Amino acid sequence: MKYRRFGKTELQVPVFSCGGMRYQHKWNDIELSEVPADGQANLEATIHRALELGINHIETARGYGSSEMQLGLVLPKLPRDGIIVQTKVAPFATQKEFLDTFDKSMSHLQLDHVDLLSLHGVNNAQFLDWSLRKGGCVEAVYKLIDEGRVRHIGFSTHAPPHIIRQAIESDAFEYVNLHWYFVNDLNWSCIEAAARRDMGVFIISPNDKGGKLYAPPRKLVDLCQPLSPMQFNALYCLNRPQVHTLSCGAAKPGDFEEHIAALGQYERISKTIAPIEARIRAEMANSLGQN
Repeated sequence: MKYRRFGKTELQVPVFSCGGMRYQHKWNDIELSEVPADGQANLEATIHRALELGINHIETARGYGSSEMQLGLVLPKLPRDGIIVQTKVAPFATQKEFLDTFDKSMSHLQLDHVDLLSLHGVNNAQFLDWSLRKGGCVEAVYKLIDEGRVRHIGFSTHAPPHIIRQAIESDAFEYVNLHWYFVNDLNWSCIEAAARRDMGVFIISPNDKGGKLYAPPRKLVDLCQPLSPMQFNALYCLNRPQVHTLSCGAAKPGDFEEHIAALGQYERISKTIAPIEARIRAEMANSLGQN
């Protein structure tokens, strides 16, 4: 595994993180008794495989159904200083609602602290205001940091670039989770703004929102040879030093292997991807026109 400094957090994060929104049993809150034994075994095997590969950043969210609860059966058994745990809680209009929701996350995770807490889905001006205003959710997170229950504060977002830049330029956050890939470079100015502030940059959903790369079209497969489309996209992102880690939303232990194979090109990313990128862009111009 390769690691990068996650901005001002000073954490060394693996370039692939274990995203927690595909291996859970349900997308809604359920009782633990409703989780089938084989489903829980799959989640635990996925976590253990990630750690075997050096992927020690485990990311989840309060909005990911049973993900936190199921992780709570495995994370407390692991050496705490050997894992980086991130969860995410949406902004609320009041600190009480936010802190109550955070407490629910922690009760599910069965941990005394998380390394990274993101304000989840800062997607519009209202959620940004709930986060940044006096008495808002950012202040609540800093209280949690003072209490030792959170180590670092960030935010995740699906917002348009101007909202993301406002959040970054507030200087309230140490890292950002956002979308940026070969097929969608709209947020590059946001990544540049984050880099100027030495923020960690986590790429959300590179394999799904980055082009449904679990099931790529034949033309894209051919254009990306000798890489797979998933590997090309991963290396395209990692070719930028401003990007620190990509979420690998694994549904089963074997889902990491394609990403790990791409690391064989890590020391020569630019040379490897340049002819592939040129072929893809030429085909785009041929099929869609220069503009």
